[in-house]
Amino acid sequence: MAKSVLIVDDNEHLRVILASILRFSGYEILEAENGTQAIEKALSAKPNLILLDLDLTDMSGLDAARVIRKNSTTASIPIIACSAWSGKEWREKAMRAGMVDYLQKPIPSELIKAKIEQFIRP
Repeated sequence: MAKSVLIVDDNEHLRVILASILRFSGYEILEAENGTQAIEKALSAKPNLILLDLDLTDMSGLDAARVIRKNSTTASIPIIACSAWSGKEWREKAMRAGMVDYLQKPIPSELIKAKIEQFIRP
C-alpha cells in the first residue's frame, strides 16, 4: 500500500506541482487548500505525513498544526512546515506548534522527497 501525503497550501498551482512530484515518487496524495480542510482530511484519512503551508486563508498553518497535534487520532502524524517566510523565528514557531521540520519555499523536489523519506519509515 502506498504511503499517503496530505499537501496543504492555498496556492493551487503549488499543490499541483507538489502532487505531481510526489505521485511520480509513488505516494498517494491528498490535498487541502486551507486549515479547516487540513484538519478534516487529517482526521478522516490519517495520512502518513502532512506538508503544511503556514500562510493559509482561514487560519495559520501553526494553528492548524496545533489542532492536529491535540487530537489523539492525528497526534503522531509528522507535519513538515513549508513556507516562504524566512528567519529562524518561523522555524522555532513551527517546532513549538508540533511540526517536525521547516522547509523554506521554493523547495527543491529532491529535498522534499528526502525529508518525506526521513519521516515516513518503510
